[in-house]
Amino acid sequence: MMQLYSGTNCPFSQRCRFVLYEKGMDFQVIDVDMYNKPEDIAVMNPYNRLPVLVERDLILYESNIINEYIDERFPHPQLMPADPVLRARARLFLFNFEIELFSQIEALESGKEKLVERARAHIADRLTEMVPIFAKQKFMLGDEFSMLDVAIAPMLWRLDHYGIRLGKTAGPLMKYAERVFSRPAFIEALTPSEKVMRK
Repeated sequence: MMQLYSGTNCPFSQRCRFVLYEKGMDFQVIDVDMYNKPEDIAVMNPYNRLPVLVERDLILYESNIINEYIDERFPHPQLMPADPVLRARARLFLFNFEIELFSQIEALESGKEKLVERARAHIADRLTEMVPIFAKQKFMLGDEFSMLDVAIAPMLWRLDHYGIRLGKTAGPLMKYAERVFSRPAFIEALTPSEKVMRK
């Protein structure tokens, strides 16, 4: 059985929990205190970060790598596009999310007001810029649920929590987010501490 070592308020862990529930697989989530991690985590992941997936003698870390493995190992429903060109484009979007959005998480959680304000503004600007780009893609903001939806959902869920305000032009993005948030797998994957992050 797969075991996911998961931070209860970690956006990267939330991605993996979301995929596991979406796939309807047999798995075990092991909740880990982000501020008091057991030594095992550093042994399994040299960067001492969560999430970590263990399946028999396979150990994986980094949420996008874990999720692609799960998607390939259990292909129904398929979350990455089957077409190699679309799959490559999806991977570029995933990379872009990491660089433009999720790289700001550390600053948002630092408690240092100047860093927090800069990170909030950066994310708000990037999300607003991305709306028209998303709208052109078949595999996001559309009817088909994909790995891109999984990847960005934890950030959109935490906008209120992080104090990030988006302008009116982001309306379509927030309607899209509500569709993702209403998925049964998304709701099941939420931890108690994540449930209270949204007003």
